[in-house]
Formats: sequence, C-alpha cells, structure tokens
Amino acid sequence: MAISLRSATADDVPTLKMWDLDDAVDSSGGADDTYDWDYELPRSVNWREFLIAEVDSVPIGMVVIIDALQEESHYWGDNAPQNSWAIDIWIGVAEFRSKGYGTEMMKKALERCFENHDASCVLIDPLQSNHRAIAFYRRLGFREVGPRRFGNDDCLVMSIGRK
Repeated sequence: MAISLRSATADDVPTLKMWDLDDAVDSSGGADDTYDWDYELPRSVNWREFLIAEVDSVPIGMVVIIDALQEESHYWGDNAPQNSWAIDIWIGVAEFRSKGYGTEMMKKALERCFENHDASCVLIDPLQSNHRAIAFYRRLGFREVGPRRFGNDDCLVMSIGRK
C-alpha cells in the first residue's frame, strides 16, 4: 500500500469537483465543508496545504492541512492551541475506501504536520454523527477535546499531540 502525497494543482480541479459530488464524501464533511477549487487551488498561502493522495500515481483522495491559528476564516477560533494544525481528509474514489488507505493518508499527514510544520498538536472535527470517523481517529490516537458547533454542524473536536 504505497500512498504518496503531492501538492494539488489547478489540473486537479475537475477531479476534486467530481469527488465533491459523491454523497459519501459530502455526508462525511458537513454542510459547511465546501471549497471553491477554482479559486482556492491557485492561491499560495503559508498556513495551508492542499495535498492529493495517490496510489501508483492514481489520485484517490485529498488531504488539507491548515494552521489552526493562522488560517484566514478563523474557523478554529482564537483559542486554538499555539502551534496547532488541523487536518481534513477524504477518499474520493469509492473502491479505495475501507482498505487502509485512509490510515496511511492520515499517518503521512500527521508526520507532515509534526515534522514540516513543527505542530505541537493536530486537531480534527468529525461530525458527531459520524461514529465511524470518530472510531477511526481514536484508533490513530486522537483524544476527545469536546463537542463544538461549527456553522450548522455539530462536531466532536479531537486532538493528538506530538509523541
């Protein structure tokens, strides 16, 4: 299982838009979890990375890494821990789901946060109703911070610290 992460480019926009139409991807992210890919991908900001997960050069999913304090919308608020980063992942290709690729994507994303961005902790915010995602994050070592409402979504904030 050879997952690689590469920077997303404007060439990935059609693929990302197609993945956005998948009900399984849409339902895992919540009502407020959308991107204007045509606008966002060409933007270069120091507080975010858009990464395409690939298996044998075939795009299968997306990883978004964000500096929780620096990102411009202040989604995480001003009380996020210092040097905290947030991760959002999804697998856009159905046949690659439930086969361990998400675990590998998350491990690589965590490694990137801790090694490349010197994160002290990493935050995630699965929907409270997404019990499968919450169990997945617990298996990876994330601990519950507590419930929080983001826009129209009831989420469970979870965190993992540097080992």
